[in-house]
Amino acid sequence: MNNRIANNRIAVVGAGAWGTALAIQAVRAGRDVVLWARDPARAAMIAENRQNPRLPGIALPEAIEVTSLLPDDAAAILLVVPTQHLREIAARLPRGPAPLLVCAKGVEVGTTRLPLEILAELHPGRPAAVLSGPNFAAEIARGLPAAAVIAAADADLREHLAALLATPQFRLYGNDDPVGAQVGGAAKNVIAIAAGAVIGAGLGENARAALITRGLAELSRLIVALGGKAETATGLSGLGDLLLTCTGPSSRNYSLGHALGRGETLAAILAGRSTVTEGVTTAPALIARASGVEMPVCAAVAAVVAGRITVTQAMTALLARPRRDE
Repeated sequence: MNNRIANNRIAVVGAGAWGTALAIQAVRAGRDVVLWARDPARAAMIAENRQNPRLPGIALPEAIEVTSLLPDDAAAILLVVPTQHLREIAARLPRGPAPLLVCAKGVEVGTTRLPLEILAELHPGRPAAVLSGPNFAAEIARGLPAAAVIAAADADLREHLAALLATPQFRLYGNDDPVGAQVGGAAKNVIAIAAGAVIGAGLGENARAALITRGLAELSRLIVALGGKAETATGLSGLGDLLLTCTGPSSRNYSLGHALGRGETLAAILAGRSTVTEGVTTAPALIARASGVEMPVCAAVAAVVAGRITVTQAMTALLARPRRDE
């Protein structure tokens, strides 16, 4: 990786709140950054105003170039687009040596592939890793303390990417279990919908704590079933991300679940949003990928978003499960 560190340019593909926050973080780490937005008009607006409406009140440093042209030269390319659009965007990337860092969480609908599996199919042999952890975009953009993991089997790749992005306020840990990190990032969004529904329905903090704990057990079972390590479930990309997403009011998945618990319809909730709530599409894809793995909380969420059962019916079914040892 050392031959690429000389290139000080980071490309961030995806100009949503998270992509913009990571672009700002890369500048803090001393990098020049090109930030890609799909829509030329939106790219021009962000470039002119030096601000992204998704992160109000936060100015873009001058070291960030905003463009609608996909970059072809960088020390690393950060893919910060929703998982359901990752295949389309990754297929358009120019071939080259720059490693790819996935900064999206989810499971692809239809194929049930994890993000790194999509990249391996489209860019075989190209170095790729995943960034995951308990991070809200606005806090990263403001420079508040945070931590995350860069997961890849290749230790040199992990170190290379961490050197490009880490600062004392944004602590990056290496992780050699990319499967576990990806499963944690996907499952936590689904479990967060359930946690929000519990509070929205007025079932209380005890119920939410129990659900989060049982959700963590589901997450761990799936990680192991897919070839990952059980201990990853208790790290930043597992328990850390799960706690933030299931308790933070800024979480899109938690707030969607909260609205469902109050009795709002999924269609009405989504119609009022301009951003993607990954857990909605991830839930059925995760359950399809988890064939044979016991995941009652995630299965209940998948059934609710599919319209097969109501939140009340889902809660009743979960509470009626047979007693067993933990």
